[in-house]
Amino acid sequence: MQNLIVRQLGKTAYETTWHAMQDFTARRTEDTADELWVTEHDPVYTLGLNRKNVRYPDRKDIPVVLADRGGKITYHGPGQLVIYLLIDLKRKHLSVRHLVSAMENAIIELLAEHKIKAVAKPDAPGVYVNESKIASLGLRLKNQCSYHGLSLNIDMDLSPFTAIDPCGYAGLQVTQTKDLGLSLTMQSAADSLLKALMQQLSYTSACAENTI
Repeated sequence: MQNLIVRQLGKTAYETTWHAMQDFTARRTEDTADELWVTEHDPVYTLGLNRKNVRYPDRKDIPVVLADRGGKITYHGPGQLVIYLLIDLKRKHLSVRHLVSAMENAIIELLAEHKIKAVAKPDAPGVYVNESKIASLGLRLKNQCSYHGLSLNIDMDLSPFTAIDPCGYAGLQVTQTKDLGLSLTMQSAADSLLKALMQQLSYTSACAENTI
């Protein structure tokens, strides 16, 4: 069995990829290799399971999808790196807290390589630079197997975030690597973040695929 499969999917529709994650997780067995899916999405707002007191977007040109991940509302769009983590937590001896910390630490490590100081907040999952959010996290567990994952803002139109309270926080500012002066491309960011995630999660090898 491969230690890990990494799928480079390119740009995908959110709902199509979400349902593929659900199907993969429903079908997997104790011998199914863990997978990381790398993608970016067409413009979409996604609303997690914590929907209490959520302000819906005040613009109608971007669809809203009611998703089954944790958390409240966020935005995905072109120029944002998304990595989904389909992991058997029981087999990896990981708690959800450990997985969240691994994702946060991998992003912090990536930014530190470029001399950007970033932090995680225990009361507000994600990664922040100077109090502005640069990365969001959201997970779902089924039979101790995870899906959904993280998004890191690289070079995107950030204006759709102003139509919501990002992750449920009114007035929360959002930033991206481009605005921090970094010359990261989507592919270079993906390569670096995948390497950091593999180290954080103790994967020693990976097999590359391009389809789901």
